[in-house]
Amino acid sequence: MKILNGKELAGFIKERQASEVRSLKKRPTLLIIRDSDNPVITKYVNLKKQYGEDIGVKVIDFQAKNSVEIAEKIKTANEDNEIDGIILQLPIVEKDRTDELTALISPDKDVDGLSGHGNYDSATATAILWLLAGYDIKLENAKIALVGRGKLVGAPLYKMFTTSNYHVDLFHRGSDLTKLNQYDIIITATGVPGLISDVHVKPGACLVDAGTASEKGILKGDVADEVRSRKDLAAITPKIGGVGPLTVTCLFDHVLQSAKR
Repeated sequence: MKILNGKELAGFIKERQASEVRSLKKRPTLLIIRDSDNPVITKYVNLKKQYGEDIGVKVIDFQAKNSVEIAEKIKTANEDNEIDGIILQLPIVEKDRTDELTALISPDKDVDGLSGHGNYDSATATAILWLLAGYDIKLENAKIALVGRGKLVGAPLYKMFTTSNYHVDLFHRGSDLTKLNQYDIIITATGVPGLISDVHVKPGACLVDAGTASEKGILKGDVADEVRSRKDLAAITPKIGGVGPLTVTCLFDHVLQSAKR
């Protein structure tokens, strides 16, 4: 069984990025805007800050008081030539304003690909493609299931797969998930811990867990431990170090592209 180790793949790309940063005349800058100190959000912001420090990119962590301040910060950053990339770290407190606020981000600086109208695809969705390609997981002729329809993973990845004419079906947490055992590749990103259990996964399947949630301060994915203990799967992401590290890597690739414009 293959372990889809995104951290290992990210290490090779990281070396290339550090070299690129050294060749630039101006130090690239990424602005992260958030309105919460939730431990899951803080963990991911800190990972990005550390990654930026490692390759030489300046990362600004701005915590807004409310959605009005978020909007003002985005508009100011859009006009700031020193800012190469802007991220609205999700989820925000006023979730119903997410689309409105991400739409404010300049297409040139939407390095997370959240707005849907920017110059870059979703960083998380792209990271999943990198991960599958890096471990030679063939998508042609495979039955692919996407569990979750969110802006970060499900929706953009579904668009990418259908554009490439892959056989893909979209599920959500209220779907009949027992049908998942008919699929060769399952990619899940619902944020519901343990949602995917043994009955949902057939022998020989490939499983990518991009779901994240916090239970008593512990990060958990969508895939139950009983699935991870199986030996009859073709491939699976580890509990830690699967999609996440490559998402950060892809995000900073977009920052560097923006800095070169």
